[in-house]
Amino acid sequence: MDIFRKKDVDVLLAEAGAKSLKKTLNGVDLILLGIGCIIGTGIFVLTGVAAAKYAGPALMLSFVLSGAACTFAALAYAELAAMVPIAGSAYTYSYAALGEFVAWIVGWNLILEYTVGASTVAVGWSGYVVGLLKSGGITLPKEFTSVPMDGGMVNVPAVLIILFLTWLLVLGTKESATLNRILVIIKLAAVFIFIALAGPKVNVANWDPFMPFGFSGVATGAAIVFFAYIGFDAVATAAEECKNPNKDLPMGIVGSLVICTALYIIVAAILTGVVPYKELNSPEPVALALRYIGYNIGSALVGTGALCGITTVCLVLMFGQSRIFFAMSRDGLIPSGICEVHPKYGTPYKITIVAGIGCAILAGLLPIGILAELTNIGTLFAFVVAGIGVLALRNTAPDLPRPFRCPAINIIAPLASLSCGYLMYMLPVETWIRFGVWSLIGIAIYFFYGYNHSHMNKLTGKANINQ
Repeated sequence: MDIFRKKDVDVLLAEAGAKSLKKTLNGVDLILLGIGCIIGTGIFVLTGVAAAKYAGPALMLSFVLSGAACTFAALAYAELAAMVPIAGSAYTYSYAALGEFVAWIVGWNLILEYTVGASTVAVGWSGYVVGLLKSGGITLPKEFTSVPMDGGMVNVPAVLIILFLTWLLVLGTKESATLNRILVIIKLAAVFIFIALAGPKVNVANWDPFMPFGFSGVATGAAIVFFAYIGFDAVATAAEECKNPNKDLPMGIVGSLVICTALYIIVAAILTGVVPYKELNSPEPVALALRYIGYNIGSALVGTGALCGITTVCLVLMFGQSRIFFAMSRDGLIPSGICEVHPKYGTPYKITIVAGIGCAILAGLLPIGILAELTNIGTLFAFVVAGIGVLALRNTAPDLPRPFRCPAINIIAPLASLSCGYLMYMLPVETWIRFGVWSLIGIAIYFFYGYNHSHMNKLTGKANINQ
């Protein structure tokens, strides 16, 4: 069985019917795109969970570790994105660099990333809705705003937002660069309102002890808050639309990561300086901190800004999820019927509806911590493979056109894989068990269906007959 059969980049581009996109984006556009995708659930939601359970006030160091790992991965990712600017993300790159089986595992775990990621974001969205209503004097029953593990029955707001966004995606909702700019302004305004109001109220006594869980807690916190950086790959996937990819891609990737990392560190410092870290285990820690120091109006403003940002991130994750499915179905690895395009709306409506229902169930029944950890391990695995893949293609296909070349590839690519691999290692054992079960299910599907129905299998069979 040739499970490591590869697709040439030229074949991938031809099969996708790739067309050159209009080059309209510059470095500033890419920085805004990166900030728009990165700032969301991570800064508004997971900061509290990571501080309370893993890193304490040293959460700011956790953001530094995650940011460094993301920078290495993003530079490697950018080269691959510029070479193969089509749907499928790391799944497609792996098909060209490491073969079909690796590509399947990467794609299967990208599905985990996007599906569980959207559910995580929905839980965060629910937390802010509940908090906003509470600020207005309306308290919703815990039974319908909490999951069973937290003493409730089902998180109804999280389910509703997923179903609403699923409906929008079926209709073919599209985001524009203008909308992205508006949302970036709203998100940043919410962050700066928090910094301005809470910054002067910091009590340095709350930073003692600074590292209550030791360095292992800081590293585990880095693995948890890695979710905060998911979205930077959107910068890399815009490679084909860059006016000057050699200059603009590094500016967009590094620029957005530096700005967001700086904001994350500042927010983490203020959060743990205003509220004792043990009390930050909340799905809306930023708004909670403002209420804690008596700024109910400020809390409402920040909560509104967070809702705008979180809604967009959830929509993008669900969009990406359906496109990964679509790319895998185009290669024959999953049934093509499930990714049928709607005759009127032009969207893969069947898989969008099925995946949306799956996301809604997860968001309604699982706590945010478990969801975030599952999302992180799936993403980190894809980035580990991307680091290996970009180095492999440099050696096996050195003459392929590369609009953007990762600098110091022999250093950056291994660092990308090693740093992301280390963050995977630091995730809880329970997360690894769930990841292993998910991967085994994926492997079973590949050997029982994907291998035989793969378009590459048909091509290999024809080649054998001709010989």
